[in-house]
Amino acid sequence: MSEKYEPRLKKIYREQIAPELFREFNYTSPMQTPRLEKIVVSMGVGEALTNKKILDAAIDDLTLITGQKAVKTKARKSIANFKIRTGQEIGAKVTLRGKMMYEFLDRLVNVALPRVKDFRGISQNAFDGHGNYALGIVEQIIFPEIDFDKIERVAGLNIVIVTTARTDAEARAFLAKFGMPFRK
Repeated sequence: MSEKYEPRLKKIYREQIAPELFREFNYTSPMQTPRLEKIVVSMGVGEALTNKKILDAAIDDLTLITGQKAVKTKARKSIANFKIRTGQEIGAKVTLRGKMMYEFLDRLVNVALPRVKDFRGISQNAFDGHGNYALGIVEQIIFPEIDFDKIERVAGLNIVIVTTARTDAEARAFLAKFGMPFRK
């Protein structure tokens, strides 16, 4: 991406969303206006303990979906019931910031979510109390970048949208203005 390029959603945020939120919540400073901090996309791959090829496929899928190289995540502690030991590679994640973050959010809201089967909107209750939103997706095949014939297995992903909003109400209004399809 060139230096002059500005993502569509970032431009919309700067020109429309930020001024609307400033007026709506009666902020005293423009710096109080909520903004996106980062988006973390992760995939847990429990079967990676027995088949390393599945973990590599998950990393390739995340890299295709986000446009940024995914990293392997390791187990923090041992869990005997799941046969997991500390340090074993059991997942993959990508942290998006800047232009890549806005591009991913644009594709998520306008392309991927409408492709979900029987889609009725996303839950309004997945906020954490500090203005961050967590979303679970059952199948990675809703993203157009994934070729259905070449995937190793259908897997789910977790998407966490981290904002600077102080309350869930501010974050809900902020994400709704970006076009997040919340369930009524």
